[in-house]
This record gives sequence, C-alpha cells and structure tokens, in this order.
Amino acid sequence: MASNNKTTRFLPFIIAISIVGGILIGTFYSKHYGGNRLGIINSSSNKINALMRIVEDQYVDTIDMSNVVEGALPQILAQLDPHSTYIPALDAEEVNSELEGSFSGIGIQFVIQDDTIHINSVIEGGPSEKVGIMAGDRIVKVNDSLFVGKIVNERTAKEHLKGPKGTEVKISVKRSGEKDLLDFIVVRGDIPQNSINAVYMINDEFGYVKINKFARTTHVELLNAIAQLSHQNCKGLIIDLRDNTGGYMDAALRMVNEFLPEGRLMLFAQGRKYPRMEEYANGTGSCQRMPLVVLINESSASASEIFAGAIQDNDRGTIIGRRSFGKGLVQQPIEFSDGSSIRLTVARYYTPSGRCIQRPYENGKDPEYDTDWINRYEHGEFFSEDSIKLNTEEEYFTTLGRPVYAGGGIMPDIFVPQDTIGVTSYLIEVSNKGLISRFGFSYSDNNREKLLALGSYEKVANYLSKQDITGQFIRYCDSKGVKRRNLLINKSHKLLEKYLCSNIISNVLGTQPYIQYWNLDDKTVLKAVEVLKKGEAFPKAPENRDE
Repeated sequence: MASNNKTTRFLPFIIAISIVGGILIGTFYSKHYGGNRLGIINSSSNKINALMRIVEDQYVDTIDMSNVVEGALPQILAQLDPHSTYIPALDAEEVNSELEGSFSGIGIQFVIQDDTIHINSVIEGGPSEKVGIMAGDRIVKVNDSLFVGKIVNERTAKEHLKGPKGTEVKISVKRSGEKDLLDFIVVRGDIPQNSINAVYMINDEFGYVKINKFARTTHVELLNAIAQLSHQNCKGLIIDLRDNTGGYMDAALRMVNEFLPEGRLMLFAQGRKYPRMEEYANGTGSCQRMPLVVLINESSASASEIFAGAIQDNDRGTIIGRRSFGKGLVQQPIEFSDGSSIRLTVARYYTPSGRCIQRPYENGKDPEYDTDWINRYEHGEFFSEDSIKLNTEEEYFTTLGRPVYAGGGIMPDIFVPQDTIGVTSYLIEVSNKGLISRFGFSYSDNNREKLLALGSYEKVANYLSKQDITGQFIRYCDSKGVKRRNLLINKSHKLLEKYLCSNIISNVLGTQPYIQYWNLDDKTVLKAVEVLKKGEAFPKAPENRDE
C-alpha cells in the first residue's frame, strides 16, 4: 500500500520528465535527421524569414547577413516588372536629389580625367564661386589629404564634396599659372538642379524649351520659361522631351494643365490595390491656345510620355520625332528605416483616349526589355517609319478621331528619322573611346580665357572653324593609337567638327549655348519650326473617317 502511494506521489514528476525528454529527443532527431522541416511555414513571407534565420543560425561560415539581404532584395523585385527596383541607402540620396530639385554640396560641375578632378564650371552664386574657385582648377587635396590617382571616381568624388548644408570642406586646387596650390574653405550649401536646360527664342516668332527631367521644380521652371518667352513676343512653342526619361507624374500633369482647356482628361490610372484616379485640366493654364510642338524619341519615357500622350490624345499639339520608350507603369516609393527604399509598381496609367502605352514584358524573365532600343535600331525603326510595327489590335482615337495605338510608346504624328550622314566606323571608334570628350576638355582648358572672351556660341564656333580643330583632333587620336583612315575621316569630317565644337562650347559656355549650337541643323527641330511656320501645330480631324 505504501509502495503504491509512493508511486502515485512521483507520477506527475515522472510524466513531466518524460515530456521534456521527448521534446529534447524529438528536437535532436528533427535537426539532425529531419531536414529542418518547418511546419509553421504557411506563407511565402514566412518562408523567406525562416530561410534567413536558418542561414544566420546554421550556415557553415560566418557571413554578413546585411549583405545577403542587400543582394536578395533586387532579385526579389526582379521577379516582378522591369520598373520595380531597390535603391540602396548609399544611392538613395543622390537618386532622390535628382528629382527634388536641389542637393547640398559645393556648387561645381566636374569631369575626372587622368585620375584628377577637373572643375568644368562653377555654379553662379554657389559656395565655390563665393570663395574664388574657378573653372579650370584641378582638385588635388580634400581636407589636407591627397585626392588624386586611382581612388578618384564619380562615387568617391561625390562622397568627399557633397555633405550636409553648413558643413565645411577644405579644398586645395592647382591653377594654371600658379606655382603653389591654392587652399579654399568651402561651406556647403543648397545647390539647385534645374530640370530645364535651355529656354530661348529659336527665331523671331517661336520659343524653344528643353526639359531634361520632370522634377519637383519643373512646373515652376516652365512658368518662368513661358514668362521669359512671352516678353519676347513668342507666338508658338517647341517643348523638347527627347532623352527625357521621366520623373514625377504630378510634375507632368501640372505641365499638361498649362496647355489644356478646363474639363479635358489628362490621364487616368488604376491598379489591383490602386483605385481608379482621373486627372482633369482645371482651366487655369497660361498657354491654352499657344501653338505647340512636342519633340520625342526612343529615350523619352514615363512622365515624358504622359505629357506627350495627353497633348496628342486631346489634339492640342503636334508630336514630332521617333517612337517613345513605352513605360506606362506607376511606381510608388517606399522607404526603409536605414535610408534605402524600393520603387514598387502599383498601377498602370492610361492616356486620355484609354490606351496604355506600356510595351510588353514578362515578369522576371525578360532580358531583352532593357535592350529593346537595340532591336529597334537593328530592325531599322530609327531610320524608316515603315519599319515600325504598330499594335493595330489596340486602336484608340483622339478627340478629333485620329487613330492612336496602345502597347508600345507614343508614335509621333510626324516621324523624323535619325540622321546617319557622316557616321563611320572611325567616328564610332573615337567616340566610344571617349576621345572626343577628352580632347574637347583639354582644348577648352588650354584656351578657356580666349574662348570666354568671345562671349557667344556663334563667335566660338566661328573661331573654331578657322583653327582646323578636326585636324588637331585627328593628330590627337594618332597619339592615342587610333589607326588613321583618311577615307572615313573625310566622310565624317563635318560631323566630327560638329561634335568637337559642341563639346568645347558646352565646356566653356555651358549647356544652353551648346543646345543652341546643336539645334542649328537638327532636323527634328527644323521640322518643328516648319510646322509652326505653316500654322499646322493644331492637328486636324481625319478625312472620310467611317462613323
């Protein structure tokens, strides 16, 4: 009887020991013989989190899990569409500053040549100009440390020169004619980044505006440009969006609003979790009746296509150039606590006629998407309108009934082929090797004072035409080991001179004079002027359209 009572007294303890022992044995066999099967994994996100924990806990070598995560995030987003992307913290500030309209720095533009930072221009009113830094100076030291050689590249230069507003950086420069280095203490400040490169009257009647991106400040810049041109009695406008890869949708819509009458649809967008959004002109636009021509090419994308599509579908202006890129997806920025971010596609946008101009892609397995322009080039699309395959199965109509098509960018109303006159293998070789830009910078550097004294791009171009600039360049290429091919050089002579002159004008006088010089014989710009002169900027309804 006593024996039974004793057993009964220890029974709970025995059961507890058995349970704990069973758990330990089960865990041992599960870890070593069960292949680490995790029954709790019941979703993809749990699976990813569990994998990270397993790797961190059991992987054979010690690894930096943050590097693993940084490498994994782009791969995950790559399984979606071509425009959902991951931006590391190191790159986020620079990427965002490009569209926000300003960044904090010292206010210079530079090129890196022979492992040295050469100051190409100094931003007017910026921190560097205030302390006396000049174009042509070479940065040799930063904060008393030597900063030349292989350590100098775009990233390290920006890391050393950019910084929080109000902070100081000591820069030592080598200046032509000065025996010793010159030291400057520069207080970093806000440096504006203009999204409009050029504003000028292209002749006595018509104005020209070159927009390089759609940033936070673009609409205000456009209003200033319109006011400037209006004071010069502008009677028609050319907006150049060639090579403009996009930016903020809101910026594009505010710009469209300047040209459309009240109530006109500018765009609509929708997605799986993105409720349909429609944007209409509010009637406050300053240029609702101004004749308008918009220039596009294969690198005009996203917000550029929003603007061009709204103008085209509302028959508000004429689109001239080549078929645009074809991006009709809307990205939403989502930030992480470490400063990195993703841009996740959340919707598709549609032009007023109802077309989505996004070109086809396959999620996660479309390596040809980013090289589509190569396929277009090889197919002859840049040179012949007949080579362009329109998706006639997705036909839509503008307000006047003109047919437009979905699924592959904005097709211009007037096609202008790429100019290939003078393009030879010699020209391609010296261009690809960067010899044109390197020679242009060296020539500018050695003749800066003389060229600046000339004052205008016309006078600089006229001066250079008398200096046998192409002959000097050919001898420079000889010294760099490029085989001289006289027949090809003669064929490319005029184009070589144009490239060299435009490069030197840009280095010495800046972006707008360079654009003005380049536009003198640009066939797309000349076609735009012709359309405006003929009074044909406003499209007309097609004849004999079947109702």
